[in-house]
Amino acid sequence: MNRTPAGILLAAGQSVRFGSNKLLHPVTDNKPMLLVSAEKLASVLPGSIVVINEQLTPFTAQLEQMGLRVVVNEQAEQGMGSSIACGVGASRDVSGWLIMLADMPYLKSETIMLLADKLENGVKMVAPIYNKQRGHPVGFNQCYKNELLALNKDTGARQVIKNHVSQLELVPVNDAGVVMDVDHASDVL
Repeated sequence: MNRTPAGILLAAGQSVRFGSNKLLHPVTDNKPMLLVSAEKLASVLPGSIVVINEQLTPFTAQLEQMGLRVVVNEQAEQGMGSSIACGVGASRDVSGWLIMLADMPYLKSETIMLLADKLENGVKMVAPIYNKQRGHPVGFNQCYKNELLALNKDTGARQVIKNHVSQLELVPVNDAGVVMDVDHASDVL
């Protein structure tokens, strides 16, 4: 088993509140949100997985050039839980997973590294906390594999955290990006 956790970038959402696919919206240096988030993950955890929907398949080559593995979630309309299960299923042999949301492009690479290091050093579940607010990405040890594989619908991993809240280590960070997701065009800085 590989001791390094895998990152899973969730990029298969429907962007309903945004009005169009928000991951195609330019955020930094006129680069689409999807690629900004993917670059940050790839810089810390090369070989990580990006779970996309059919609409984003034209970005497969660019994501693969970053050293990421692309997985298309055929049931993307079922929600975040199905995308998490898809990503975990594509990387069963790792020590854990750092689950990152593609609509959080302002997250610092240092935060990703800090959380990945915690997982690598035996923490069972980890999440950042900024200004008393729990954020993303959230990391899970291999011991939660079956629960993550069983996820479906739009609940994501919230129930797994709830079931094992005593195992969750909150790591204080100086990174507002852990709580800044982009749901509307007005959220883009």
